[in-house]
Amino acid sequence: MAAASSWFGKMLGKTLTLGNLNDLLVQQLEDLYSAEEQLIKALPKMAQAASSSRLKTAFEAHLQDTMQHKQRLEKALQGLGAKPGGEKCEAMAGLISEGNEIATTLGDPDVKDAALIAAAQRVEHYEIAGYGCARTFARRLGRDDIAQLLQETLQNEVETDRLLTEIAESSANPAAAEIAKE
Repeated sequence: MAAASSWFGKMLGKTLTLGNLNDLLVQQLEDLYSAEEQLIKALPKMAQAASSSRLKTAFEAHLQDTMQHKQRLEKALQGLGAKPGGEKCEAMAGLISEGNEIATTLGDPDVKDAALIAAAQRVEHYEIAGYGCARTFARRLGRDDIAQLLQETLQNEVETDRLLTEIAESSANPAAAEIAKE
């Protein structure tokens, strides 16, 4: 089996050998674990940067959810005989870097909230893709116990994305649009 040297392997910062679907599932869970650890550090900064109390509350609630996501990943990895750790999720690092840049940028608070939501939704979409793939791999491997853990987190990520969309459409984006009219 040839080692991968594509963007995927480079993203992981190591040479990756895809020997079987179980190996891929473990790799995906380790990547998600790293992503969740990074997000746990980033969400308080995003909450602090938000001016809308509703957006602050959404970020703070998602921090609690993210801690549960991390625990589910630990349980899933343990069920596969693996330990959390490994390489840093560079994709999440990039997404968080963009969010941090927005959080520290000066400007109109309503526009900043709209930008924070956009950055947060990029994170959510990355997680939705990752959890959906990992869940499907677990199902294919007959690991319904792990698939269920991943489905719970996937559903939470989808709900968070919907909440962010609702906040954007009902308040942040209309308020930001008013700035353009001034």
